[in-house]
Amino acid sequence: MIRIGEYNTLTILRETEPGLYLGDEEENVVLLPHRYKPETFEIGDALEVFVYLDFEERPVATNLTPYVHLNDFGYLHCSDVNEFGAFMDWGLQKQLFVPFKEQARPMKVGNWYIVYLYLDDQTNRLVGSSKTNRYVDNENVVLEKYQEVQLLVTHITELGANVIIEGKHSGLIHNDDIFEDIRTGDRIKGYVKKVREDNKVDVVLQAPGYRSIEPNANFILDELKAAGGFLPLHDKSDPDTIKNEMGMSKKSFKRAIGTLYREKQITIKADGIAIIGDE
Repeated sequence: MIRIGEYNTLTILRETEPGLYLGDEEENVVLLPHRYKPETFEIGDALEVFVYLDFEERPVATNLTPYVHLNDFGYLHCSDVNEFGAFMDWGLQKQLFVPFKEQARPMKVGNWYIVYLYLDDQTNRLVGSSKTNRYVDNENVVLEKYQEVQLLVTHITELGANVIIEGKHSGLIHNDDIFEDIRTGDRIKGYVKKVREDNKVDVVLQAPGYRSIEPNANFILDELKAAGGFLPLHDKSDPDTIKNEMGMSKKSFKRAIGTLYREKQITIKADGIAIIGDE
């Protein structure tokens, strides 16, 4: 069976004017247009291709890499909106349709959205939905403490970064556990900190047992040493200056120097920070 919206390993059956015809063991066939065929090939070779539906809703294969695949989430750019719904750029020639009924809020051209890709049972078409909450399940959370997981950041709130865990569960990285700049759409590695009694999941970005809970602190120490023990930056410095000089947000910088100050590795002066012993 050739799976729509997923990668398939198929065999080259024949070459024709439109392209290569590929097939599976059940004699299902799909076209790989000429623009996607490999430079060198032989009849009988196996190819891994992504299969989706063309403009006439026929299965077609491609060697392009989509930004999202079936039953998973992606961070997609809205390129068009018409009277039927929105159309998202998902890395393929034909854009992904998100009908109005599947929009958590009205989509606007130029904006980015977390979108879930599913196969509509009634029309057998690939469809997107930004109503992502219906596609995550926290009733049956099968996660262990300290387990390494893949995360998709969905949005940032006052509490921290909301994430989708392993494409299945919702979770939260609390502000106190964020030591780097992360944004909506980022795909990052994390670790399960706690599964609460109500099945809400707390995750962190640092591996369990990682002693330096503030990775930016080591970077700042290195910069201080390279600068002779003093940097003209402090918690009142302009955010753009900190970003340009240190490559981090002001929030991350303040958290890092706070850690160094508590560990008595630096002093914080009116005009900057200094390594203790290098004043």
